[in-house]
This record gives sequence, C-alpha cells and structure tokens, in this order.
Amino acid sequence: MGEIVNLRRARKQKARTASEAEAAANRVSFGTSRSGREAATKLRELEAARLEGHRRAAPDDDQG
Repeated sequence: MGEIVNLRRARKQKARTASEAEAAANRVSFGTSRSGREAATKLRELEAARLEGHRRAAPDDDQG
C-alpha cells in the first residue's frame, strides 16, 4: 500500500514552493538597493545632460 498523503498539506507545500520560486525571480529582477537605483538614475541624467551639451543648435526655421 502507498503512503497516506494529507491533501491539504500537499497543496500548501506546493503553493509555498511556487511562492518561493516567484520570490527568487523577483529578487533577481528587482534586487538592486535604493541607493543603487538612485545612483544609476543620476548617472543616466548626467549622461543625457552631457549629450545635450554637445548637441549642435538647430537652425531657426523662421529665418529664411
């Protein structure tokens, strides 16, 4: 005869396993610290400002 399985416990264990897998995926996706996110944002802003500073002035359309 097979082992007796409590279906309620098996269902809860399956839900826990799925939850842990989802949490691991979220840690990979959103695992950066707040200071790391802020530093990355400031770096992107600085790079955008530098690029904008090197942009040539657009010719005025109403002179012509």
